[in-house]
Amino acid sequence: MAKSSIKIITAGMVGGLLSFGLTSIFKPNIPLKISTTNNQPSSTERKNENISKGHYATPVIMPAFESDISFTTAAEKTVNSVVHVTTQYEMVSIRDPFSEFFNGGGPSTQIATGSGVIISEDGYIVTNNHVVDRADKIEITLNNERIYTAEVIGKDPNTDLALLKINEKGLPFINFGNSDDVKIGEWVLAVGNPFNLTSTVTAGIISAKARNINILQRGSGTKDFPLESFIQTDAAVNPGNSGGALVSATGNLIGINTAIASQTGSYTGYSFAIPSNIVKKVTEDLLEYGIVQRAFIGVSIQNVNQQVANEYKLPNLKGVMVNGITKDGAAKSAGIQVNDVILKVGTIEVNDVPELQEQIGSFRPGEKASITIRRGSEIKYLTIVLRNKEGSTAKIKKEDISKLTAHGASFKGLSPQELKDLKINNGVKISSITSGKLRNAGITNGFIITKIDKQPVTNPEAVAKLFKSKKGGILVEGIYPNGAKGYFGFGL
Repeated sequence: MAKSSIKIITAGMVGGLLSFGLTSIFKPNIPLKISTTNNQPSSTERKNENISKGHYATPVIMPAFESDISFTTAAEKTVNSVVHVTTQYEMVSIRDPFSEFFNGGGPSTQIATGSGVIISEDGYIVTNNHVVDRADKIEITLNNERIYTAEVIGKDPNTDLALLKINEKGLPFINFGNSDDVKIGEWVLAVGNPFNLTSTVTAGIISAKARNINILQRGSGTKDFPLESFIQTDAAVNPGNSGGALVSATGNLIGINTAIASQTGSYTGYSFAIPSNIVKKVTEDLLEYGIVQRAFIGVSIQNVNQQVANEYKLPNLKGVMVNGITKDGAAKSAGIQVNDVILKVGTIEVNDVPELQEQIGSFRPGEKASITIRRGSEIKYLTIVLRNKEGSTAKIKKEDISKLTAHGASFKGLSPQELKDLKINNGVKISSITSGKLRNAGITNGFIITKIDKQPVTNPEAVAKLFKSKKGGILVEGIYPNGAKGYFGFGL
């Protein structure tokens, strides 16, 4: 009998908007039996020495801890720091004047829910991007049932993370742990609000690390460089858990619960969390810059399997092989060559593509990373200055972002190849869109504006400025990525 496919479902929202979750087909190469042998690697150093490290349990049938730490201690430290996230969406539909006359007009409102984690006493909350994406209103309910309206500080679809803020002080919050130090077989707790059941705590172990399940790539074609290196656990996670906490036995945050592998839509044994080191980096960037500062090494890479090791006469299967170098990229400037095998970033071993991406993702453009490589039979130590996706070491500032946004939409220019493919001479693309007048008018993400009030447009900054300054009616013309034309008239 053929194996049935397993769905990967964002552990996300329950309520009236399940269609906004990301659902895909996934056939994981995951063993069904997990060994209880605790093969623990040596602890690693991190550049953020102030991150507290968890106390780890030996994964035997009955949990035995080296001290008096228990699940109750971890639960007590974290349950009040995990919040219930409720989102409202205005659903725009085709207007029917006859129906509106008898039944009342206007868009319908849909409700969805998820979880979030308080990470500071002054009200900063991290959750999944898919929990709050496109929401018109976000409410936060604390464990003591107090309700607040949340502001979106920033979102990053490429890691499926979002940073929210509520106006309150003295809140209980969870300390970040070091996700690089968590070990397979270690006990963990998942804290969240599955099926609207608030303050739910479940226990399990770390089943695997650095899982790439391709859920972000499949969820949206607009993501430039998705970063997936999930912690896999067998702690029970269900719809509504998205954005909740995965914590160590000491109650430190080691991940944000994001997705489950399931044939039914409910928990069947596999759940996935974004590692806390990625969460910490992304939230710090969103707070400081309003956008994530992604660093790139400038290589194409592949895992080292037995076939690759045999072909290139490698002594073992460790590391990640470089099979391409970006012209004028960071790797080329540092002296990395095709067929080099990257073994470490700093002191952290990288033995597959997600591990390397996770480590490089912890840096910002312009920062230096120490890279250990194997070239033939020789081990080399290189220092590489990482760059952004444009090949620069510059960081994008908040004011730069503001110049390219208006009414909830962000704008970007088109490359010569994009213009050629669409057979147009000019245009400005909607790179992201949230609640606002443009979305309410029916304009969607990816739409390319070619004219505003009959005038051709080419400059994203000029388009944003025009939308901000324009008063009264406006006519927007453009083209969709599939070539269909669109026309929108609305008031500003």
